[in-house]
Amino acid sequence: MDVSIVIVNWNTREILRDCLTSVYTQTNNVQFEVIIIDNASSDGSIEMIRSQFPDVILLANDTNRGFAAANNQGIIRAKGRYVLLLNSDTIICDAAIEKTIAYADDHKDVAVVGCQVYGKKEIPQITCFCFPSVLNLFLETSALSRIFKNNHFFGREYMRWWLRDTERQVDVVAGVFMLVRREAIDKVGLMDEDYFFLYEETDWCYRFSKAGWKTIFWPGAKIIHVDGGRQSRKQANLKIMVQSQKSMLIFFRKHYSLIEYLSARLLLTIRCGLRCVIQGLLTVYQKLMGQDVTYQAEKTRGFWLSFKFCVLGREP
Repeated sequence: MDVSIVIVNWNTREILRDCLTSVYTQTNNVQFEVIIIDNASSDGSIEMIRSQFPDVILLANDTNRGFAAANNQGIIRAKGRYVLLLNSDTIICDAAIEKTIAYADDHKDVAVVGCQVYGKKEIPQITCFCFPSVLNLFLETSALSRIFKNNHFFGREYMRWWLRDTERQVDVVAGVFMLVRREAIDKVGLMDEDYFFLYEETDWCYRFSKAGWKTIFWPGAKIIHVDGGRQSRKQANLKIMVQSQKSMLIFFRKHYSLIEYLSARLLLTIRCGLRCVIQGLLTVYQKLMGQDVTYQAEKTRGFWLSFKFCVLGREP
């Protein structure tokens, strides 16, 4: 078996159908299996999979176990030389899976390969970036990373000056399309299930790097991230905002010193507090102007809940 394609699903029935159709249409010259882990969907996803894609290996959870734990279920079941973590809201283009496997076969020191990911715009999304650090967090909190986003120092975390049109060794490849060598998984281990959602692939890439493996962005293959990924993420916006802070702090606590962890927590508290104030003022202004502020009010609440989490460690 060349590759095991592992897809975690949570209430994305329609876009999952399109994703699976593209996988079977665009993957013809390698042996593959598709493993779907459903995290207690309530939209008929399971029934759709069973009726329309009978060859899929379906693991149906009774509860939402999170992204890392669900992926681990699929990885344990996987038989392929490679494991491809693939988001349910993606479309495979032009034999992308086959091409990425061929690249990995030619580069035996590479553990992880990512490819070009397009949303609505005609430029690749930023799906690879640097490991978190206190410096990077300071640059984001101070807005310097946005003001000077194309500067090689200030924009260092997301490398926005790079058009994702060249091959490059990177720190992290996002789990939207992440081809991982089975040999590397066997040596480093599964994803850390302390991360319910977000930063699990960052943690994994960090561990691969420490074990001497490379993570590569390769522009020779292309996929589509439907609507930039917003369709599958909008279901739990507030929780995602808080989870982002929680997962980053887990990473700092696990891999860095106590001083770095406390510094990161302070910076996250400042950042969430500032964003809450600014977003709140914007919401009040728009309401006075007679505009619909439903979305803005939700963002304000999200920043407030994130601030409370950073201060008190209390989740919504």
